[in-house]
Amino acid sequence: MAAPVLRGVRELMRRVDFAPIPRRHRHKKKWAATEPKFPASQLALQNFDMTYSVQFGDLWPSIRVSLLSEQKYGALVNNFAAWDHVNARLEQLGARDFVSEAISHGEPEHKSGHSATPSSACSPNLQCFTFARGDISRFPPARIGSLGVMDYYLMDAASLLPVLALGLQPGDIVLDLCAAPGGKTLALLQTFCCRNLAANDLSTSRTSRLQKILYNYVPQDIREGNQIRVTSWDGRKWGELEGDTYDRVLVDVPCTTDRHSLHEEENNIFQRSRKNERQMLPMLQVQLLAAGLLATRPGGHVVYSTCSLSHLQNEYVVQGAIELLSNQYSVEVQVEDLSHFRKLFTDTFCFFPSCHVGELVIPNLMANFGPMYFCKMHRLT
Repeated sequence: MAAPVLRGVRELMRRVDFAPIPRRHRHKKKWAATEPKFPASQLALQNFDMTYSVQFGDLWPSIRVSLLSEQKYGALVNNFAAWDHVNARLEQLGARDFVSEAISHGEPEHKSGHSATPSSACSPNLQCFTFARGDISRFPPARIGSLGVMDYYLMDAASLLPVLALGLQPGDIVLDLCAAPGGKTLALLQTFCCRNLAANDLSTSRTSRLQKILYNYVPQDIREGNQIRVTSWDGRKWGELEGDTYDRVLVDVPCTTDRHSLHEEENNIFQRSRKNERQMLPMLQVQLLAAGLLATRPGGHVVYSTCSLSHLQNEYVVQGAIELLSNQYSVEVQVEDLSHFRKLFTDTFCFFPSCHVGELVIPNLMANFGPMYFCKMHRLT
């Protein structure tokens, strides 16, 4: 009996077309692997919209469209070149030297009418040409001049303000703690005030870029002499390595580089893989500024700068570093008033009016420089 039943079952299965049962995947895809892949520049814009709309209020739409528009540049004249011919050529383009023009129209003075003190004076000998407000002309690429070095260096003109604010004096011993890619280092050399200049950056690839700029803009005898020293040390340890040494220190720290983050995917700090690095930036900035202050001799000056709009990377870092030095090292630091800088260069740049500490250049379509934050400090003890 069993045999006929078994044959019947087999015949039934042969006639019925059974679809194969799909096997389940052993592992479900993770949520993170299936979410939309936004480019880093779009993530940066989303981040800025959330944070800066609160920080800047009604000013943010104007700043936003300026950040997304083409940036303006300045031409820093190379004083090691035949600068008089360079100036004449730049003037023929319709550009003007905003530094000498601003200083000639109103060197900051005390209410008593006396000249400004050295701490409030600008670093000397700097010449930087820009086009007028609303003029979006471009400078032609720099070229090698008759003296074998490049004629001028194209940079965001607002990047010159921290160097101007440092107020270098002849014979100063100077440290550029985060020097690469090298525009501000070059500007420091243009002042002819540096008896010795230490230019440091932790990244060896970035110091290679710095060396290339020095090679193209600075004569060989100066590059190979004792005046310039290029290193790739951890800047956070500089206070231990060379404490109480420098007359002037520039601390232009790594930051979110807001404009770069909106336009470039390469080396963008808003890449998902760099989230932890981005979140730790304020702590790194405090450590670098504290090291720069410790490397400064008592009585010396430090300028802290970023190319970020974030008050977490700007005013809060300054206040945090000053508190750290006071509590842990008994070192007293005083913030210098830079309101005269805002008045001096208001024809060229657009300044944020509500900075509690330091000054902030904000992008504006009529003067699309920055962002650039800078704060000057005086080490008292």
